Amino acid sequence: MDFTQAIEIAKEIWWVGMYLPNDPFQCHPYFIENGENSILIDPGSMLEFNAVVRKINTISNMHHIKYIILHHQDPDLAASVPEMEKLINRSDLKVITHSRMVPLVKHYLIRSDYYEIDKHDHSLQCGDLELKFITTPYCHSPGAFVTYEPKTKTLFSGDIFGGIEESWEFFAGDNYFEKAKQFHAEYMPSRDIFNYALTKIEALDIEMIAPQHGSIIKKRHIPALIEQMKALECGLYIEKAYRHELLYTIEALKQKDMALEASMNALKEKEEFLFQKAKMADIGEMIGNIAHQWRQPLAISNTILSILKEKSQMQILESTELLAKLEEMENNIQYMSKTIDDFMRFYHPEKKKTIFSVSDVIEHALTIMHPILEKAGITLNFEYRDTAYVKGYMNEYTQVVMALLTNAKDALVERKTAHAEIDVTLSKNNGNITLTISDNAGGIEPEHMQRIFDPYFTTKHKSMGTGLGLYISKMIIEKNMGGRLDVENRTKGAAFHIILDRVDGNC
Repeated sequence: MDFTQAIEIAKEIWWVGMYLPNDPFQCHPYFIENGENSILIDPGSMLEFNAVVRKINTISNMHHIKYIILHHQDPDLAASVPEMEKLINRSDLKVITHSRMVPLVKHYLIRSDYYEIDKHDHSLQCGDLELKFITTPYCHSPGAFVTYEPKTKTLFSGDIFGGIEESWEFFAGDNYFEKAKQFHAEYMPSRDIFNYALTKIEALDIEMIAPQHGSIIKKRHIPALIEQMKALECGLYIEKAYRHELLYTIEALKQKDMALEASMNALKEKEEFLFQKAKMADIGEMIGNIAHQWRQPLAISNTILSILKEKSQMQILESTELLAKLEEMENNIQYMSKTIDDFMRFYHPEKKKTIFSVSDVIEHALTIMHPILEKAGITLNFEYRDTAYVKGYMNEYTQVVMALLTNAKDALVERKTAHAEIDVTLSKNNGNITLTISDNAGGIEPEHMQRIFDPYFTTKHKSMGTGLGLYISKMIIEKNMGGRLDVENRTKGAAFHIILDRVDGNC
């Protein structure tokens, strides 16, 4: 078999990898020929880059690639993507991956838009070509998945079924499990997690498995291989002697475990609350604010866990030290829980309209936003002459204020505005209360002005927002509270106006 050429493994499906002599860790990119909507799967690192490009050009044309599938984020699979983007040179090129992978793969400086499988019904229909995406979480990364092509019944399995082979074979033989078991024992986190993925894969009608590593597996070997894989011990090995040494600490830890469990349950309840709020607002912005507050306690907790893990592995962990470290982590969790409480105050749903002070609401919102703006180097100016009252939903009003402040902040950061400023002014006029939030980021493009409040319209990168923030804000002010949310361009930038009827604060 000539490995210097592309090899067709199924109808219009090609192996376009590079054979690396004496390297047990072979990596395999694949190419699905589909006219001008062709698909490159797990393109590989820069080691294989030239060979992959050359082979694709013998089959098709790099410019015909519309989709790049990344089954996980490791460099042996994804490092060549930025260079691939340059050669493909298509504005409609999309990188197919899981949303949990996007925060990781973006560090390769990928410029293309992401096609997040969990937001597209875990499938892709491209003309006559259909792909199904099956999630295999933590095999070996949180957002891992496999790709199934029903027409040829080919499974592109990523790391699953990969092998480490001193004497590499293109197609797997009867002894392939012996070559694959070491890879899975070391890379799959646990037997339960791995079996969950195998059960989902076993339900598919598969003619061929094309893994990212190891050998391509034909149908006759698949059932037996899956059964052998199911029985494989993988993940962290705990020796019996070490397990025995840990037993004496269990009783002492029970009370601490109960306290930690209670704290975690409270956090889970609050996380559920945050999830529900995501249905009515751009939850990503709020999570960003919370993350800013959580960063330090999380870093401390991560350091503690690393120390405990290392000492456990070295069998030098004392029970007294373990208890002390757990207490320190519990304190961090309590601080994080309090942070959530502070944010829940503003995002708790209300059933009745109340009369509230606009200036008080603004000051509370600014208290939350101030560290975020300060870190971004943005000066905030708040001006009001006296107290003003309106009737409505105070927490929803606060959400709108924070959304507009975040929108201004993002514009200033994205455009790298020198001497960045946000001005917040409160004024009374003709029985109305007008809150104006303006910036000096240069304003909104004229062609975007008419669509700025449309749902899902955004000029930001997908990692920064969904395009729901301004749409939801307008719905809250105009439909829920009977006011107006307007926007205009001023000399230095955009200005948003929240206009509501003024009421007597003594009512």
